[in-house]
Amino acid sequence: MAITNKFRFRNLVLFTTLPALLVGALLWLTAGFLPSCSTIETLRLTAPDGAFDLVVFSRTCGPDTGPNTQAALIPAGDSVPEDAASFVSIGADADLVPRWDGFGNIVLSVPGTAKIYRQDDSVAGIAVVYR
Repeated sequence: MAITNKFRFRNLVLFTTLPALLVGALLWLTAGFLPSCSTIETLRLTAPDGAFDLVVFSRTCGPDTGPNTQAALIPAGDSVPEDAASFVSIGADADLVPRWDGFGNIVLSVPGTAKIYRQDDSVAGIAVVYR
């Protein structure tokens, strides 16, 4: 009976732990080949009520990334997270001339010639006005 338990334990280790370690090592070794993204913040405006920051930024993920301009709303004072979800994203380097209007809306200027990837009408319950 003791031999059977030793055999079961050895098989458990061989068929579960060893493959998990091999997969983990493979993922760790190949992670260096994946392109890392960098975010370049170009402008930050705090909301009139101080709850959010409107951040305009571009994101570069490897050498094939084309020009882009994005805007996101993040909690006031926070840094732009790597996975920030933008509410506007265009395929151009552009000055969106962002501002908060007197009603607490976000106002942005999007160039007419830019390729638009995303253009939401509101974010976090705040209306976005495009000019």
